[in-house]
Amino acid sequence: MKIDFTRLGDGTAEEYAYLDKLDHELNKNYATDLIALFRGTERETGYPLTAMRHALQTATRAARDGADDEMVFAALFHDIADRIAPINHSAVGAEILRPFIGTRTHWILAHHAIFQGYYFWHHIGRDRDEREKYRGHPYFKDCAEFCERWDSISFDPNYDTMPLEAFEPIINRMLAREPNALWR
Repeated sequence: MKIDFTRLGDGTAEEYAYLDKLDHELNKNYATDLIALFRGTERETGYPLTAMRHALQTATRAARDGADDEMVFAALFHDIADRIAPINHSAVGAEILRPFIGTRTHWILAHHAIFQGYYFWHHIGRDRDEREKYRGHPYFKDCAEFCERWDSISFDPNYDTMPLEAFEPIINRMLAREPNALWR
């Protein structure tokens, strides 16, 4: 079908039915597209590991620590937006994953960069305790633990990190979930 409208308000019900069906077909490639975006983080950034290797190591630590699928998935993709939104990668990455993660996990991802600041911001003239403004939030402790147990320590080139292929079953299970009601 050829779409003829040049303004959204001029589309027909038939055109939008076609586009809706096409959109559902395109969304079937979400895992492939997400992994392609993830692979784009395989670049040097000055850290001992590329962003992709850091994320794999974070997910490996979460998996070996007994985290559930959702948290391992989140650990794997927590820096997914690092390349396209370096200044606000936490918030952007959390939104990319929002349809497939719960409220707690979304909050952790959206705030992890501020919580990571605790470990180094004082070295660059920023307030390492900026995360304290969230103290009392129901997920404060969860985000602090995510950073302490998995994220802040995952820059070790000698750590036995699992390859991306090891996480494919978790990725597939997570993306097979019904997207959250917010997205319906």
